[in-house]
Amino acid sequence: MPELPEVETVRAGLAPALTNARVLGIQILDERSLKRHLAGPRDFVRTLTGAKILSVVRRGKFLWMPLELDESVRAAAGDKKLALVGHLGMSGQMFLRKQSDPEDKLTRVVISVETPRGKAVEFRFIDQRIFGSLAIDELVATEDGKPGGFSNSSAAGKWWQNLIPSTAAHIARDPLDENFDSELVRSKFAKKHSGIKRVLLDQQVLSGVGNIYADEALWATKLHYDQPADTLSRASFDALIVEVKRILAAAVAEGGTSFDEQYKNVNGESGYFEVSLNAYGMTDRPCNRCGRAIRRESWMNRGSHFCPNCQKLRKRA
Repeated sequence: MPELPEVETVRAGLAPALTNARVLGIQILDERSLKRHLAGPRDFVRTLTGAKILSVVRRGKFLWMPLELDESVRAAAGDKKLALVGHLGMSGQMFLRKQSDPEDKLTRVVISVETPRGKAVEFRFIDQRIFGSLAIDELVATEDGKPGGFSNSSAAGKWWQNLIPSTAAHIARDPLDENFDSELVRSKFAKKHSGIKRVLLDQQVLSGVGNIYADEALWATKLHYDQPADTLSRASFDALIVEVKRILAAAVAEGGTSFDEQYKNVNGESGYFEVSLNAYGMTDRPCNRCGRAIRRESWMNRGSHFCPNCQKLRKRA
């Protein structure tokens, strides 16, 4: 599943073309990709057609685009502030194409827009396994009154700056968010008896971290994935958060991690952070720290990769 670095790479790729672009038309090729738009495909098309996309914003793995609705549909929306929300799920992709470009396999929805410079662009939502989705959702105030997510400063002073889609309002801030509160996260860790990795993947504790980057951060801090979260010392917790931030930032700089055709950026290119991995996907290869073989163990219907020598499970005192 795409994690924060992959989704941020997509956000950064979409923003230049879609910010202040006008929606000209929508083609729905597979209604299953609108399963989270409960009002149905017809309402999706009616509401989105003619709207202006104001920005592309991200929190954790969620993307949304605040909308300035067309005058013809504004009255029906009343006082509601709306956004187009996209989630990549397991295999979702968002491509920007020219109208003359060849069709992309497994394209589910095509949104045709005109950029502020008058250029015609197609936003294509592609999804092999159809776990991802597009939907139009109401924007609500953030719980802490601070910006909803990251948009590369384009939200400053705008009406949507401190708003977030209702379907993402329960998602905690991610470690690269300038308003990320490590003390709040630490207090949540202190109340969790479950393993560290399970807590790292809990999007209500902190968002954006998935299987790949959790394994990498735990390897970097020599912590076993099943070490109870409430046993972490202050020093260990602080070191873990530092590594989570460092690894996520480094992966963003490399365009994310690509192992197959299921993750591409908006131009259809792969990310290159895979070459920097120390634990995830390294089963039976020597640990880059001690030389012992990296082990993979089944965990929550997936796998955890770790060094059995460097990352030993400590018993609860």
